[in-house]
Formats: sequence, C-alpha cells, structure tokens
Amino acid sequence: MQSLIDRARTKGREFPYLRQDLAASLVVFLVALPLCVGVAVASGVPAELGLVTGIVGGVVTGLMRGSSLQVSGPAAGLTVLVFEAVREFGLPVLGAIVLITGLLQIGMGALKLGRYFRAISLSVVEGMLAGIGLVLIAGQFYAMVADEAPASGIDKIIGMPAALVDAVRDQEGLASLGVGVGTVAVLLLWPRLPSAVRTVPGPLAAVGLATFVAWAGALPVATVEVKGLVESIQPPPLSAFGDLATVGALGTIVAFALISSAESLFSAAAVDRMHDGPRTQYDKELLAQGAGNTVCGILGALPMTAVIVRSAANVQAGARTKASRVLHGVWLLLFAALLPSALAYIPIPALAGILVYSGAKLVPLGALRSMWRGQRGEVLVLVVTAGAIVAVSMFEGVLIGLALAVAKTAWDASHLKFDVIDKGSGPIQVYLSGNATFLRLPKILDGLEALPGDRPVELDLSGLHHLDHACRTALENWAERHAEAGTEAVRVTAER
Repeated sequence: MQSLIDRARTKGREFPYLRQDLAASLVVFLVALPLCVGVAVASGVPAELGLVTGIVGGVVTGLMRGSSLQVSGPAAGLTVLVFEAVREFGLPVLGAIVLITGLLQIGMGALKLGRYFRAISLSVVEGMLAGIGLVLIAGQFYAMVADEAPASGIDKIIGMPAALVDAVRDQEGLASLGVGVGTVAVLLLWPRLPSAVRTVPGPLAAVGLATFVAWAGALPVATVEVKGLVESIQPPPLSAFGDLATVGALGTIVAFALISSAESLFSAAAVDRMHDGPRTQYDKELLAQGAGNTVCGILGALPMTAVIVRSAANVQAGARTKASRVLHGVWLLLFAALLPSALAYIPIPALAGILVYSGAKLVPLGALRSMWRGQRGEVLVLVVTAGAIVAVSMFEGVLIGLALAVAKTAWDASHLKFDVIDKGSGPIQVYLSGNATFLRLPKILDGLEALPGDRPVELDLSGLHHLDHACRTALENWAERHAEAGTEAVRVTAER
C-alpha cells in the first residue's frame, strides 16, 4: 500500500499541473472543433481534413519545443490561399504543397531564421490579415446565403448586395441567411452573457444552437458532407510532386511558408504577453511548425499555423504546460474516430457565420484609428496591402505591401534638414543635417540653386549622418558651378 502511495506522489511531482492542463485541453478542444470543420469546408476540402490538421497540430507540434502554450491547427488566415490552391491544382497536389512547405519551414528553423520574422513590418502583417479578413467575409457571405461565390475578390464584394436581395426572395436562401446571421449574433452576444453561461465556448455554442434550430425546424439548409476520417486521408501521389514545377505552384509554396511562419511567430509573441511562463524559442517553434506541416502534407491535410484564438483560450483556461495542447489533439482524434457522423448535422451557413465573424476580427479597425493619428504612412502600407490582396491575390498583395514598406522606410531614413542663415553681409551659411540620400536630392538642389550666385557660401555638412554618392557628386558639381559664377569659392565643412 505504501508503495502505491509513493508512486502516486511521484506521479504528482512529475505532472504537477495535470488538473489545470486537462481542464484547459477540454476548453481548447471545444473551441477548436467547429473552427477546424469550418476552415476545412471554406477551403473546399472534406471536413475531416480540418480535424486531421487539428490533431497533428496538437499531438505532433504540441509535443515539440518552441512555444509551450501556443495551439496550432487549421487557420482562417490561410483559407483563401488554400481554396485557390485546391481550385487551381487539385486536392492531391495540395498535400504535396503542404509537405514541401513543412520541409521549407524545417530548413528555415535549422538555419535559425525564425527570429528574423520579427523584422517584418507590422503594417504589412496587419494589412495581410485585413485583406484575408475582407476576402473571407466576402467569400463566406455567399455560403451564408446559399449562393455561389464569384472567382475574384473584387467581384465577391461588388456582388454581395445582389446576392442578399436574391436570398431574401428565395426560401432556401432566406433560411440559410437566418442561420448564418443567427450564428454571428450569438458570437457577438456571447461575451456579454453571465460567466456561468460562458463556460461553454462561443463558437461551440453558436454552432450547437444553429444545428439544433436547423434540425428542429427542418430548415432547408445545406449541411456538412461526411466521408469518414480514413476515407478523407489521401497521401499525395508521386505524380503530384511533378505538378509543383510551375511558377504558380512554387509561388504558392513560398506564400504558404512565409505567411504561416509569420502568423505563427507573431501569434507566439502575442501569447508570450498573456502568461508568465517560459518564453517562445522562435527557431524551435519554426521547426515544430515545419514538422507539423510535413505530417499534414503526408496525410493530404490542410496546412497548419499557430492560431491565436485557440492559444488565447488555452492560456485563459489556466493551462500551465504543453500537455494541454497535446490532450486537445487527443480529444479531436477521439471525436473524429468515434463520432464523425455528428458532423453531418452541422449547417454550412453556421460555419460560414463563424468564419465571417473571424474575418471581421482580422480587420484592425482599432489599430487603424490609432495609427492614423501618428503614423499615416503605416496606414497607407496597411490599406494598400489589404487592397492588393483583395484585388489581385494573397502572394502578390503581400509582395506589394513589402515593397511599399521598404520604400517608406527608405524615405523615412533619408530625413534631411536644410537650413539657410543669411545675415545680409558676408557668406551665406547652409547647414545640412540628417541623411542625404538620392531621395532627398531634389530638395537639396532646389535649396542650393535658390541661393544668390554672387555671394560666397559656407556649406556645413558636419550634421550629416550619411551622404550617399549621388548627393556627394551633386554637391561637388554645384560647388564648381557656383565658384565659376561668383567671386569666391564655396567653403565646405566636411560631414562627420
């Protein structure tokens, strides 16, 4: 008897937070379940594949080092890109794309590139998320009204009023719209309800209520198609890897790797601010994400990232170690294995409503207001990035945003102050301070050429931090011209 007691005490010392982690894992499971299914349906793949990615995110990535409390799985932020990839290349090739994406992430982690993702312009990242959110809202709106979405993001947004009018006039469309709007309403109202009610996660409550209403009222709404977990897992054939040798496929792989890595590492930084536990090891987290995506690719499932909604739920539920995220993957596996037929009762407009709500939260309206007061250049980068994603595509939109952010940084870095002191007699004193780059060359030449040509000039460059070749050459040429036209040469105080 004493040995049993000692063994129990030893187990308690090995897993001192098992009770907290077990409770947190159940909360995260209940949050993740509808989101995994919703992201899969919105991505145009079998619903079970969303659960597979959630399982891998919990069991495989969850066991690895990196961020102890961050939870990974299929993310709404990649829905648009996955949908386009499935439509263009097909589901078998998606597995190959995800597999190569995972290997690329592993390589980046091994090269210790994870920390450099923190150098990406925040306005580009927020613009990327805003663009994804807008496309997600527009695309899932059509699922809410039981209509087919146009191909391009612009057409989706333009066609929303007409689709709404058609839905109101049609019985099936009206029923579908009611279920979707009701789901969004539950999600909006849930945080305002008593804490005892909010022990049930909002997404699960919204989907559960929508499912009950649709079933009890025999509403004519589309529901999730169920194929079975084993039947849905289709490893990519060798022929699928041959289809990757195209510019479009390679661009998709790069987009998957960069966007999923950036989203995961930015999420890790946000999660670190929520708890007092061990900080994220960014390179190891990138390795963990790569390992998870490699396994997802082998299984033909969706790509995975760290997901801030599930991660926040994990921290807020009291999780203390990575055991909570591993256990949430185990619960998803048990559900997928034992109760897959339950998915067939879930209305698609309810899942669309969850994703519309998630898309709206990706649009940083609060950040825009604060940035507009002091950093309007950052607002421009954010808006252009989001608009380019809606108008063109995810990959091109992010590239446009990065290019604009680099141009803005170069412009800001070339800040120059041009001061002229003319006492009426004696030499005119000109002071240059800051950074003299080719971007400020018009300002420098305009100021110098406006000076009187018959007066001596003292040009003080000691306040310059940087003087590039273009500006140096222009200053030398101007000094020669001024000396030829005037009675005295220009006197230059060299830059420091």
